Amino acid sequence: MCTNYNAPSRDRLPPIFKAMMPNDLDWPNEIYNDYDAPIIRHGADGNEVILASYAMVPKRHIPPGVKKFSTMNARAETLGQKLSFAKYWRATQLCLIPMESFYEPSYETGSAVRWSIGLADQASFAVAGLWRAWYEPDGTTAHSFTQITVNADEHPLMKRFHKPGDEKRSLVIVPSSEYVEWLECQDPERARSYLQLYPAELMTARAAPKLKKEKTVEVNGVLF
Repeated sequence: MCTNYNAPSRDRLPPIFKAMMPNDLDWPNEIYNDYDAPIIRHGADGNEVILASYAMVPKRHIPPGVKKFSTMNARAETLGQKLSFAKYWRATQLCLIPMESFYEPSYETGSAVRWSIGLADQASFAVAGLWRAWYEPDGTTAHSFTQITVNADEHPLMKRFHKPGDEKRSLVIVPSSEYVEWLECQDPERARSYLQLYPAELMTARAAPKLKKEKTVEVNGVLF
């Protein structure tokens, strides 16, 4: 699933993000595991933008001796059962993750090629996620997030990605008209109704192979 995406610059953030964002937040363009990125959540005083680390369980919080595992993506079907996510799903700690595009591997040429996926009108968008807090040894509080994914076996665009024979998955792009309802939803079962595939005709994709001389992360033979 998606392990790398492009975050919008401050001036490209959707209006609901810009209206509530502190001026001192900063983040890189390309987001990888454990990178800080902006998310919007429903806080004590209303919706707010914070920086959070990409992956629900940051690598630094995986105990020594425990095999490294990924929590960058959470399957919608098992949100209520998986230890890394269940508590926060039941508490409806929902968030929106702003993006310009995200990356997936295509095998249509016979080998893995990284593709960039976004909206057909080139607008920034936001995907559904969960967030949690971490109380650090130095007394500070940090935050992390995961992206929610759904089955995409029948989606005209998203079924083109991932290895042949593997289940096809997609991030949940939330329509802007549903931002407020998603963030303020307090019922996990109702929240499931928002976890839908985005219309393929409103999306676009193109090959975007990563040049080896650039900073890369290799996942299953694909450079991200």
